[in-house]
Amino acid sequence: MSQEIGFIGLGQMGAPMASRLAGWPGGLSVYDTRAEAMEPFAPAGARLAGSIAEVARSAGIISVMVRDDDQVTEVVREIARSDRPSGRPVVVAVHSTIRADTGPALADEVASAGIQLVDAPVSGGFMGAQDGRLAVMVGGPAEAFELCREPFGRWADLVLHMGDVGTGTKAKLARNLLHFVSFTAAAESQRLAEAAGLDLRKLAKIVRHSDAVTGGPGAIMLRRTTAPLAADDPLTGILEHVRDLGEKDLALALRLGAELGVALPLAQIALRQFSAGLGLPASTAREDQE
Repeated sequence: MSQEIGFIGLGQMGAPMASRLAGWPGGLSVYDTRAEAMEPFAPAGARLAGSIAEVARSAGIISVMVRDDDQVTEVVREIARSDRPSGRPVVVAVHSTIRADTGPALADEVASAGIQLVDAPVSGGFMGAQDGRLAVMVGGPAEAFELCREPFGRWADLVLHMGDVGTGTKAKLARNLLHFVSFTAAAESQRLAEAAGLDLRKLAKIVRHSDAVTGGPGAIMLRRTTAPLAADDPLTGILEHVRDLGEKDLALALRLGAELGVALPLAQIALRQFSAGLGLPASTAREDQE
């Protein structure tokens, strides 16, 4: 906790994350290309740096939350070029969502400059950042993770070490695959509801309410592997029940869509792949339908 924390990139996510580090015992320095983004941090006791190099000269852990791969690469390289006292080692944590191979390549590139790079993307959106309830997925050496665990805990309530550099980003991409595919599924659901004459805002309330109770799609992410389940696996009975309900309800939704003339391509794919996704064969009822 004696190390100063640096934070580079004070946008919609970075600003609330950095604000929760105000009062950090080792001190906080912040930098953004926009001076107005830094100004709110001065009353909280943060040092407003004039450059990336200035942050690097004093901070032992530097968080980077910028837009894309090019900006991440530019910032990390500038940190590596900085004139740190006696080549003092530093941990650089990249919170941006970038390509899976960018983190490992940069980590190799800057290692000789005394930098341990970790990829540490976050999940939870602006609301989670404001409330200090983000999840952070960290890829990098165990010793670097341990150094980051406590400061990250100021703005995240789930801090996980995923493995080597790059695994944090891979976890974020897998998580966001589910997130954004579900947005497309939500649009398909709304088209069906609209054709049936339903109030879409009421449907949205139902979805948010029930997902808050059940955990949504994450509730069925119970297995350690995607391989088929063995008959004696403790999860088999549970997921067989999920399969039977899911196949029945998807078939009913598709029948309604056909009656209303609404194309439901994602629902068709889901029905075909539902049982295999749970590690199970199709139900007898579905086989009879086919």
